[in-house]
Order: sequence, then C-alpha cells, then structure tokens
Amino acid sequence: MTTLRMFAVSLFATTLCMAAPAHAALRVLACEPEWGALVQELGGPLVEVSVATTALQDPHQIQARPSLIARARNADLLVCTGAELEVGWLPVLLQQSGNAKVQAGQPAHFMAADAVPRIEVPAQLDRSQGDVHAAGNPHIQTDPRNIARVAAALGARLQQIDAANAAAYRTRLQDFQQRWQQALARWSTQAAPLKGVAVASQHKAFGYLYDWLGMVEVAVLEPKPGVEPSVAHLQSVLASLKARPARMVLYAAYQDARPSDWLQRNAGVPAVKLPFTVGGSERAKDLFGLFDDTLERLLAANSSAK
Repeated sequence: MTTLRMFAVSLFATTLCMAAPAHAALRVLACEPEWGALVQELGGPLVEVSVATTALQDPHQIQARPSLIARARNADLLVCTGAELEVGWLPVLLQQSGNAKVQAGQPAHFMAADAVPRIEVPAQLDRSQGDVHAAGNPHIQTDPRNIARVAAALGARLQQIDAANAAAYRTRLQDFQQRWQQALARWSTQAAPLKGVAVASQHKAFGYLYDWLGMVEVAVLEPKPGVEPSVAHLQSVLASLKARPARMVLYAAYQDARPSDWLQRNAGVPAVKLPFTVGGSERAKDLFGLFDDTLERLLAANSSAK
C-alpha cells in the first residue's frame, strides 16, 4: 500500500470515529406525551424518546400492540404517570416485553406520581363508584408545580441510569428548572383573574389545575368517573348549577365534547377544550406551550362569561 493510500485510509477511519456518537442514546419509553416531552427537555441528544399514547387518546385505555411491546422490550428507561392511570394496560405490556430492567422495582421503572403529593385519595375504595383510583387523582400534569417536582426526580434518575452522562443531565436539569420557574412566575401572574372562579368538569381530571389556580369545581358531568352522562343526569347537573352557577365547563382534548356542548347550550356557559397534555392543541407543542395555551383558553372563557 502506498504512503498516500495509507494516509487516505487512516483519514477515513479517523473521520468515521469522529462522526460516530461516543455514546448510544438512552432509549426511553414514555407512557404519556407530557413525560416524553420532559425526558426530551432533560436529555436532549442523550435520549431517544418514544411515547405510548397521544394527546387524543384516553390514557386509561390503551392496547398493548405488538409495536408497543417491541418498544418496551428495547427500552432502557420507562417513564409513566403511575397512580393506577395505566393499570389497565401497562402490566400486560411489561409482562409481554420480557424486559427485566424496566419492571416495577427496578431503577429503570420511573413513575412520575411518586414524586408529587396526590389529591383526592379515597378514604375507602369502592369500585362500584366507577373508575376510582386508590392512589388518588393521577392527572398530576395539569399543575406546572408538579412538572417541576417530577423534573427533579426524573433528572436524578437519568443520572443514575446513565451515569456516564450525569454531568450533562445535571446541567440540562438546572437549565430547565430555571426556565420553568420563570414561566411559572409569569403564569401565576396571568392567572390571577381565575382565582375563585366556579367551574364544571366533564371528568374529574383537573383537580391539580384547580388547586394551582384557586378555581372551584362545583359540578362534574360524569355520574361516576369514566361513565358517560345520560341526558337525565345532565339535566340534574343543570338543576344543581342554578344554586351555584359555573362560569365554564372544561373537558380534555381526547374526550367526546357532547356532554360539555350540551351544558353550554342549556346553561349558557362556554365549553372549554383544554389540551390536557403536550400535543392536545396546535399551540401545545411542548410543556411551555401546554400551559401557555391552557391559561389563554381559561382566561378567554372567563372574560366571555362576564
């Protein structure tokens, strides 16, 4: 081999080494879009994220499809809500995946609800009352303060799982938390007019949102969690609102709007579709957009109802 050719081969090999990633991306399977978005914020190029559900799907009811099982089988980290939100499908998914490292009790099995104080925990469990969660309301992502709590716990878990890149995860976590606290201060100021506002909910999905904003839930359209309301039940809700009127009725992007639309027509209050998670509206493309859009919709409905 000539000296020139040897040099060319050496240069080509060096170029390949420089182009190839020094560390394979951590493969993360997130159960819901909000956690996929949060992992991406904290991991950036260090992670490869796939999400099991979309904003237009009910996260309670997902099929463990072969493609989803394959993603669980190859995951280095599982990030879900927990608090029984995925109880109808996640155990089957984990069992069929055969992936020992993401099973319950392992470091690569992360449940976001474990990082936050939960509300609406039933004093006693009665399944006849519908889709009741023994661990409390699982819809923790509707309060941005919970996002910060989960971020801290998830950042620490990423550092544990991928110790070689711990410093990078710490830096990204600090950057995210700084930007998030700035946004949280802005949102809290913008949301001041919503404090004390009475609202109706189609499903008991917004308890954490109400807790953050100081809004008051005066009616729920579903007779039991997860049970579609009949016209007779909606009429009883309408009658109850005469004593304590609601300023608006809220439903999530994945829900059938008909019950809320019925109340809008008959009670004269605006029905407000909230994105509920990342991807639930055109503007909710990331976690920051999720709360920007949520507040904008709530404030617009509050103004129109005056």
